[in-house]
Amino acid sequence: MAQLEQFTTSVGSVDAVVSRMRALDAALPARDGVAVFNRVYLAVTQEVERRLAAGQFTDPRAAAALDVRFAERYLAAVDAATEDRRPPACWRPLLQLRRHPGVRPLQFALAGINAHIGHDLALAVVDACHTLGCEPADLEDEFDRVGELLVALEERIREDLMPGPDLLQLADPLTHLLGSWSLERARDATWSTARALWALRRFEDVAEEFTERLDAAVGLAGRMLLTPLPD
Repeated sequence: MAQLEQFTTSVGSVDAVVSRMRALDAALPARDGVAVFNRVYLAVTQEVERRLAAGQFTDPRAAAALDVRFAERYLAAVDAATEDRRPPACWRPLLQLRRHPGVRPLQFALAGINAHIGHDLALAVVDACHTLGCEPADLEDEFDRVGELLVALEERIREDLMPGPDLLQLADPLTHLLGSWSLERARDATWSTARALWALRRFEDVAEEFTERLDAAVGLAGRMLLTPLPD
C-alpha cells in the first residue's frame, strides 16, 4: 500500500479532511473496499463543509470540531494499514477484505459506515468535548444534524449500490444480510455510548475496557456485513 504513504499527515480542519479524502479517492482503485467507503464519506464531509459555510449549524465551531475528530479516526485507521500497524478491530474486516471479489460495493460501504458510526463517532464526541472543554449534551444538536445527513446518505447508497431490482427479493442473500443492520439504530446507540464514555473518563481502566469491547463488537458486525456472497 505504498501509494498511500503520502497521505499520512495529521488533519486539523474540515478542509484538510476533505483534501485527504480526495487524495485517497484519486490514489485507490475504484473497486477497492476502502475507496468505496471513502467516496461515501467524502460526500458526507463535503456536505458538512457546505453547511458550515452556509451557517446552517447552531454552533459552527463545535460542528467543525466534531467533524474533524470523527474523520481523524477513520484516517488513522487507513494510516495504520498503510504503515503495517494494527488498526482498530472495527476497521480490520474492511481493510482485510477490501479486494475480495465476493464482496459487493454496497457491503463495503455499509461495513465502513458500521465501523465509523458504531465505534469512531462515540469516541469522536469525547475527543471533541476535550477539545472544546464542554459536555456531550453541548454537542447534541451537531451530533443530530450530522446523523441526519448520514441517514439520508445511507438511503441513497442503498439505491445507488444495490445490484438491481432482480436481486431485491427477500430470499436474496444480500437483501437478507443488509436488512439486519440499521444506521439509525447504530446512531442512537452511539449517543448513549458517548455519554457513558464521558461519564467513565475518570476511571481510565474501566473506560479502556469498555472501548476495547465496543471495538470488538463493532468489528464482529462488520465481519458479518462483509460475508462473501455468490454471484
